[in-house]
Amino acid sequence: MTNTITPLRWYAVLAVVFFGILPAVMVTMLVARGTTPGEGWLLVIGGVPLVICSVILLFRAWGTTDDPELADRLYRRCMAFVAGADVLMLGGNALLKMTS
Repeated sequence: MTNTITPLRWYAVLAVVFFGILPAVMVTMLVARGTTPGEGWLLVIGGVPLVICSVILLFRAWGTTDDPELADRLYRRCMAFVAGADVLMLGGNALLKMTS
């Protein structure tokens, strides 16, 4: 039987870092400098809690070694939160810049 949790664990860590934390920092810096239109802070308010939830789910899944099915669900939910935060922050920022 193959272990499907190990690759999923590393993909989740990479997703949280590269598609969650870095875009959140990037959009926050754009809003702080004022290069994003005035509604840019709404993207940060909506996206940062999603990234925080994904980090919490990542740590919960990382500590779950007894039940691989539970860990699998937590990793997939973690990556879903990251994807939602990424679409909200980066996609919303792009839409704001296109409309202004």
